[in-house]
Amino acid sequence: MNDVPPTGSTDRTALDALAAGVERTNELLTRVLAEVATTPSTHAVFVDAGYVYAATGRLVAGTEDRKAFELDAEGLIEAFIDKARTIFPDSRLLRVYWYDGARRRIHTQEQQRIAELPDVKVRLGNLNANNQQKGVDSLIRTDLESLARHRAISDAVLIGGDEDLVSAVEAAQGYGARVHLWGIEAPGGRNQAEPLMWEVDSARIFDLDFCKPYVTRRTAGECPEAGAGEGPVPSREEVRFVGARVAAQWLAERGRAWVAELLPGHPYLPGTVDQELLTAAEAILRHSLRGHADLRRVLRDGFWDHVQGQY
Repeated sequence: MNDVPPTGSTDRTALDALAAGVERTNELLTRVLAEVATTPSTHAVFVDAGYVYAATGRLVAGTEDRKAFELDAEGLIEAFIDKARTIFPDSRLLRVYWYDGARRRIHTQEQQRIAELPDVKVRLGNLNANNQQKGVDSLIRTDLESLARHRAISDAVLIGGDEDLVSAVEAAQGYGARVHLWGIEAPGGRNQAEPLMWEVDSARIFDLDFCKPYVTRRTAGECPEAGAGEGPVPSREEVRFVGARVAAQWLAERGRAWVAELLPGHPYLPGTVDQELLTAAEAILRHSLRGHADLRRVLRDGFWDHVQGQY
């Protein structure tokens, strides 16, 4: 005759096994939650350059013709990075993606300078015979969806206005990323598709005061690659010295407390401050640095060298 364990003993064994399973599950959840809590949020900025050029040109210079005005792309990118830092204070920047068109996808000199900027990746679509971008929207969708799928970003800033970007937004949101639409003020109307605005998690518009420092209208016959009447390009040592000189001047005029407020943002400067530094340096050097991304970085290095040396 087989020995049959008492019913009470069987119940206790089952309950003990269940309790042990619950305890293991709780331990696993605790470890997962602890890992999530210590994993920093990450954001990326996706910029449709064609939209930015057209919208800022129309707003500030009254034209969408790129040849009629100069866009300080580096300064504007810095301003976007600074704005994102204030909106996502507990998040780190993955990078800025700059989407533009080019004939046969060959970088122009301007696009090469932008590609050399830190934390910036230039992605090129084609430019057709009518100077219209082709393939840019698909590049944005591919990058946005891939980064969201691999949990590389928690927030995506999308700067554009094309309705074709709706599918990119939906794809990213499907993987748990939040998408924030930024745009440029449109005189007398909108320059962003309503379906796009309906899909995003938040929207923000930059006005004339924000954009004006980064757009300069060219005079008739002005060469885009050189400033008229300028002397030779200053050396890196000269530019670094001027950066330190402006920092010293601002410390004396504005006080240590004002300058100290900039330290948490190192190595970046707020957009307005970066433009002030650039303007002050150009006045001293008597030479435009707008087309020299490497010298602008040296200028900031000189500024930060002096500021950090005082604290």
